[in-house]
Amino acid sequence: MPDSAEVFDLTSLRVPIVVAPMAGGPSTPALVIAAAQAEAVGFLAAGYKSVNALAGEIDEVVASGVDAYGVNLFVPGGPARDLGAVLRYREELEPVARRYNVEVGHVVEFDDDAYADKVDLVISRRVPLVSFTFGLPGESVVDRLHGAGIAAVATVADPIDAKAAAAQGVDALCVQGFEAGGHRATLSTTAEPSQTSTIELVREVAELVDIPIIAAGGIATGAHVDAALAAGAVAVQLGTALLDSAEAGTKPTHRAALRNSRFTETVVTRAFSGRPARALRNEFTDRYSPLAPAEYPQLHHLTSPLRSAAALAGDPEFLNLWAGTSFRDSDFGPAAEIIARIWSQTAAARGLGS
Repeated sequence: MPDSAEVFDLTSLRVPIVVAPMAGGPSTPALVIAAAQAEAVGFLAAGYKSVNALAGEIDEVVASGVDAYGVNLFVPGGPARDLGAVLRYREELEPVARRYNVEVGHVVEFDDDAYADKVDLVISRRVPLVSFTFGLPGESVVDRLHGAGIAAVATVADPIDAKAAAAQGVDALCVQGFEAGGHRATLSTTAEPSQTSTIELVREVAELVDIPIIAAGGIATGAHVDAALAAGAVAVQLGTALLDSAEAGTKPTHRAALRNSRFTETVVTRAFSGRPARALRNEFTDRYSPLAPAEYPQLHHLTSPLRSAAALAGDPEFLNLWAGTSFRDSDFGPAAEIIARIWSQTAAARGLGS
């Protein structure tokens, strides 16, 4: 079985930037390919996709000649703990459904997002990097990945979870601070996310583990990258900074909201999916954050048709506008140019050649 020296080495990146997996549309093969053009590493987001759809995206990336890329998997939890709470929340959502003349989504007691089949797929395709969110892969999955020469990355938002992940033998940690947009990387649905900043969390985790750290959360400028590397990260992850890039699959309504002066702050809410996630504050977050039970993916399925209808209507007030705290630094343009600009700023700050 290969050891860690035989799998992808994140410390070898000339441009130590990772493009975040962003489920629900923003992550595309084109974005991964653009990252490679900038000598960075991009991730496909397997969440909410069928196995066949994910296979097609992997094929597209490989066919382009990219040999350094990753896939992110959602680790499933258990069935709903309180279906009554889910049903009550469904009733609360009816006014939004009537607004768009659609039905609230069906109640789904359990959904594993085809996790086992997706693990089999990434192993059969020998994807260089596989990361895990919402849970840890377990030693048996890590061993299987290593057996195929694949590096395993665990996404964590807490020092205790970081130690647990390292003990399972993962090759690197994606350490997510409170500034991060989208879903927080808590390992349980009910856990409340930490308020620790990305830089401070990287420092704390670096003292506890001896494996590479990718810093994630609020990173959108060269100064942010410089601070994260100085704190002990070997690379940084860009997500929100690339939401408006040309290659991202971000919905037009979402793109426009990032530039709309109407939206001035982000909030962490369970309203859209049941898991805590950072989004632009809008009418939906104001109305439903206090009502949302900690039931994922049940709430995701309930709100899915509402979010789709809001996007179709061009209505940002009822759409999940995932965004980190540095959303104002996101920019439109080719992703490779955005990455190159951020790295050039970093290199200048660190006295390096770009």
